[in-house]
Amino acid sequence: MKPRRFATGFSFVLFILAVAVLSVYAQEDVTEVNDSVFNERMRPAAVFRHDQHNEAAEIEDCAACHHVYEDGQRVEGESSEDMECSECHAKGEGYPMEVVNVYHSRCKGCHMEQKAGPVMCGECHVK
Repeated sequence: MKPRRFATGFSFVLFILAVAVLSVYAQEDVTEVNDSVFNERMRPAAVFRHDQHNEAAEIEDCAACHHVYEDGQRVEGESSEDMECSECHAKGEGYPMEVVNVYHSRCKGCHMEQKAGPVMCGECHVK
């Protein structure tokens, strides 16, 4: 009887460990849209799988999202990949809502234009 209880307990522990390990690896590529401007949040950070998104959307040009503008004109061949959006878009009285609006207009705007991707709050800001 004791060996059976031990085997059952051991199997249960292995199952829990397997679930825990698989959960970690399943979320390995899950990242958030994050910017240091967001100290306090009204909603959870938007979940964003960068590489998976760009592959599905067939986006090869990083500047499609990570753009650089000078004097109101987009600078071709330049990218802002190593910068937070707030470094350019956090100016003025509306801060940090200005940055929120930038994310929403870029992401949601593209999704609506392409007729693909989430557009409702809870689809990106998953609890």
